[in-house]
Amino acid sequence: MALIGSTIKPFTAQAYKEGKFVQVTDADTKGKWAVFFFYPADFTFVCATEFAALADQYPALQKLGCEVLTVSTDTKFTHLAWQKHEGELAKVTYPMAADPAGKMSYAFGVLIEGGESHLTADEGLAMRGTFIIDPAGTLRAMEINDNSMGRKG
Repeated sequence: MALIGSTIKPFTAQAYKEGKFVQVTDADTKGKWAVFFFYPADFTFVCATEFAALADQYPALQKLGCEVLTVSTDTKFTHLAWQKHEGELAKVTYPMAADPAGKMSYAFGVLIEGGESHLTADEGLAMRGTFIIDPAGTLRAMEINDNSMGRKG
């Protein structure tokens, strides 16, 4: 479970960004602020509106020296299909990281594992979580929501 003041664990993930598959790592966020934006899955309730609102804010965040990385347990191929299918994602230019093994989701404490009471239908997915990381890689703020609640900028 990620805790305020802790350093993020090293990671490497494949991501979909602006029509290409790219690799993203923890090193990509060193030296700048970063927002990690976890969500349950592509093609699910609320996610497209969350992504559209985040895309609207992305240029301003970049001007402040902040990078954004969205993460779900989908594959990079699902991210590609979702962006091509969903019109609200046309403005998305930030990387969409694939975490099919759930390693990043587990490290940040948002992975829904088996046997978690009412969430068992979502087993293997990530909860909606927003994490703000400082330039040294230290977690400074976090919010985790049940998947029935969306976020909107």
